[in-house]
Amino acid sequence: MRKAAKIVLATAAVLLLWYGVRRALRPRPPPPTQAQLAQAGRVQILRDSWGVPHIFGKSDADAAFGLAYANAEDDWPTLQLVLAASTGRLGLLQLSAAALANDYYANLIRVREQVEEEWPRTRADFRAVLEGYAAGINLYASLHSSEVDARLLPVTGKDVAAGFEHKLPYLVGLPDVLSKLNGKKALHRGDSIEAEDGGGLGSNAHALAAFRSTDDVTRLNINSHQPWEGPVAWYEAQVVSEEGWNMTGATFPGAPVILHGHNQHLGWAHTVNRFHSIDAYELEMVGERDYRYDGGTRTLEQGDAELDLDIGLLVIPIHKATYRSVQGPVLKTWHGGVESDHAVRWSGMNRGLRAAEQWFRMNKAATFAEWKSAMELQGLPMFNVVYADRESIDYVYDGLIPIRATEGTAILPGDDPRAVWSDYLPYDRMPQVLNPPSGFVQNCNTTPFRATEGAGNPDPAAYPANMGIETQLNNRGLRSLALFGGAARISGAQFERFKFDRTYSRESTMFTEVLAPLLAGLQPRTDEERLGLELLRGWDGVANPESRAAALAILTAGNAKGPQQGFRDALAFLGKGSRRIDAPLGEVQRLRRGSVDLPLGGAPDVLAATHTRTDGAHLIGRQGDSYILLVDFAKDGVRSRSIQPYGASNRPGSAHYADQAPLFVRQELKPAWRTREEIRAHLEREYAPGQEPR
Repeated sequence: MRKAAKIVLATAAVLLLWYGVRRALRPRPPPPTQAQLAQAGRVQILRDSWGVPHIFGKSDADAAFGLAYANAEDDWPTLQLVLAASTGRLGLLQLSAAALANDYYANLIRVREQVEEEWPRTRADFRAVLEGYAAGINLYASLHSSEVDARLLPVTGKDVAAGFEHKLPYLVGLPDVLSKLNGKKALHRGDSIEAEDGGGLGSNAHALAAFRSTDDVTRLNINSHQPWEGPVAWYEAQVVSEEGWNMTGATFPGAPVILHGHNQHLGWAHTVNRFHSIDAYELEMVGERDYRYDGGTRTLEQGDAELDLDIGLLVIPIHKATYRSVQGPVLKTWHGGVESDHAVRWSGMNRGLRAAEQWFRMNKAATFAEWKSAMELQGLPMFNVVYADRESIDYVYDGLIPIRATEGTAILPGDDPRAVWSDYLPYDRMPQVLNPPSGFVQNCNTTPFRATEGAGNPDPAAYPANMGIETQLNNRGLRSLALFGGAARISGAQFERFKFDRTYSRESTMFTEVLAPLLAGLQPRTDEERLGLELLRGWDGVANPESRAAALAILTAGNAKGPQQGFRDALAFLGKGSRRIDAPLGEVQRLRRGSVDLPLGGAPDVLAATHTRTDGAHLIGRQGDSYILLVDFAKDGVRSRSIQPYGASNRPGSAHYADQAPLFVRQELKPAWRTREEIRAHLEREYAPGQEPR
């Protein structure tokens, strides 16, 4: 063997040895503390036959402790990534440019500083919930050291709070705006900077008053369209304490409260809204750090972001400056050697912890008045909210809508103090609909001005154009108004069928902007194209698994090249292998999870939505109908049923990794048991955190 080769092999062996030694020398999680063990003793986790955790704690903080522990059992890897990302330490876990970008973002928007500023203003009972959740994470980490990167420990309540400061700006579209500012093209005053609307991704929410139902039951549909895996995939749970917390619903990994669902009195659903929530400002620099403002100059605040990147052999600290102006964080970019300086300001700055507390107060509300009082905290930066209890239904176009002195959504001048807003529209002036004569409210990421049929809708003239409130109706909104409109009473079975509707309205863009011009304008070149056009011409607009035209329509509509090229590309995709172009949708579109491989219906922007990725000759579901919860508020109490695409656990070896998938593809629901008696009648196991069999 040549000397050079020997040197390379020896070097590689030494590096591999050092990598192993370094991992072995990493700190291990500390042993459980007496306080953690005592708190665990005040918690019981009851897993039902679907693996869903029902957490019972003495106090609210104890219940949060159990929620954290259960979530860690089912999905520690995601929970750990969320904690690392929220605190700007993702580079310790992932060697990637995305991890570095995340950690810089966390420093740029001052996640930790925002938490420190808000912590003293947060009520003590909710701070205890945050600390309880952190303690549950720490106990799990102590008992499962082989899974854990102890460099992130101990987790504190402030670390949990950081998740809200980190994630909520994502939801309002801040990363998209930052990406545009940092793009290939230099942007200047007057250029558009509006965040993208998610490309048709969204959610559904409906509430039906008792007088419109055939059985005197008020009904609520909670139907978010989140990704099926990852940090914003829903985690189903029930959280109960002896202090009055009794919430069934879903949350995200790292969140210590239920984000949407119901308690024994009331419930609510969220859908995303997209008002004008972000402004960007072009700064006029005078020297290196001074900028013009209000007839004079100001100096940028400068910070130092230390980004730790673990490359396996060692951790490399990377230092990058951060800047802040009167408006907010400043992004410095270069185009053709010329520097651009842009500041950004978004709805919810310094209110992430208030949003978390608002959700907690909503969880514990026993009346509409208490729930409204929680909403009036105005912590949530966005979200349509559809509410129901036994007596009332309500819709609110919620969020922190800036009151501006400027117009439009373009980049603003950085020297004009009039462009720097600080006030938000008060809650009582939000577009909202309470108990309308129609007996229903709905929102499917559409305009608040069509939340119901007939009287009671908000007046669009009351809201200036610079608020950017939506005015359009998508297919899901059109179908909601068509299904719930009129005076006929609606049964429970119909309400469920409406939720699972897979139909495109003839007024939707699928027909008006895709199929109509395609069928009128395309001259077929081949027999295959003639057959494809006939399929689309005869399609009823329903994306059921059995449909032989739905796959062709979905693929055609989803192509950015336009209907004609989209149609031809769709034919080529559907013709892969020996498959016919009129193959049933369920043959083309699949739900896959481990060894499970099932036919899947649905399509973008139908009420039972499905969004996919391409894998070979198939479309694989990845987002759309995610956690579904249908709630009945009857005279004799509250009942609900739920389903999600996969299962309660994200552990591949778990029996609950994909056990809900067969029901999900058949559009069936399972009971959401709430009392100890009901749960124990369908019990898989019962234990205190740290006492489960391992």
